[in-house]
Amino acid sequence: MAGLDLPLDAEQQLLLDSVQRFLADNMRPSWRDLSESLGLAGIALPEAVGGFGGGAIDIALVMAELGPALAGADWLSHAAATWLLACVAPDHPALPELATGSRRAAIICAASTAAMPAVEEGRTVRGTATLVAGAAEADLLVLADDGALLLIAATPDKVEQRHRIMHDGSVSADLGFTLKPDDTELLATGNDARALVEFVSDLVLVGRCAEAVGLIQRMIADSIDYLAQRKQFGAPLGTFQALRHRAADMQLAAMKAAALVEVAIVATDQDRSDRAQAVSAACVEVADAVRIVGEGAVQIHGAMGLTEELRLGGHFKRALAIAAAFGPRAGHLARFAETAA
Repeated sequence: MAGLDLPLDAEQQLLLDSVQRFLADNMRPSWRDLSESLGLAGIALPEAVGGFGGGAIDIALVMAELGPALAGADWLSHAAATWLLACVAPDHPALPELATGSRRAAIICAASTAAMPAVEEGRTVRGTATLVAGAAEADLLVLADDGALLLIAATPDKVEQRHRIMHDGSVSADLGFTLKPDDTELLATGNDARALVEFVSDLVLVGRCAEAVGLIQRMIADSIDYLAQRKQFGAPLGTFQALRHRAADMQLAAMKAAALVEVAIVATDQDRSDRAQAVSAACVEVADAVRIVGEGAVQIHGAMGLTEELRLGGHFKRALAIAAAFGPRAGHLARFAETAA
């Protein structure tokens, strides 16, 4: 795959090469593969606790590669949660274990869940967080509310869990909370917490955008291969002009989406003033590209496109799940207009 065109230093290029080599021989990596074989559990943690010290670019590089392997949902949630915890509590005793992957974390923020629980008086948590990515296997939960950051142990006596297997094969969790102040660890409040919440939400969004780009590029590559191999009326499908035009439309949509995602990744990595604008623009363009490329790929492959027989079906379902997780299109358009003014 062409991948994302990002400014990489030597360590980031080494990271990318290592992930690509590993995935070439391990098409569906487990959490143990990602944490022990690749050391990705600590990518967003500082080197002082055994991490990689990476930022948005590092996370996006990995997500673009994990997308076609259908292994990015849980890992992104862990990466975002550990980044946030390290920012507000760099000496927290849980960080070394999170860096090795022996313990797992999940982020609960507006970008990672369909509904947020209520946080009362700073530390009392009530209600339900629905469809939380990465929470099914998490040991720690980082709740990023608008005015407070809380660390919660994901134990049965504190958090009620209901696991959900999604159509794309990923596993999310509905989490029920009835927590008193003593059941949570307060990490930050006020304006400091609010700024970090906005940033980590954008970090999750750009990670998902990068994952979608990886999926889009793989769907196009598979479609091009199929057009060259499949014959109709004694000629390869790729010689038919209508299908060639369809493939060109898919390529154009992918290029537009990738370009805006690259801008959003760099803006987030550098925490630029146009970060919100760039992230929302990328989400809108990626959602459009998912539909154009996915539908085109399915049409090219015919009835087999959504079957379990081909990996295309799983890729399209995951890409649709990512697009849905971005939230309402109107919200991103309004955010783009507000920040661009």
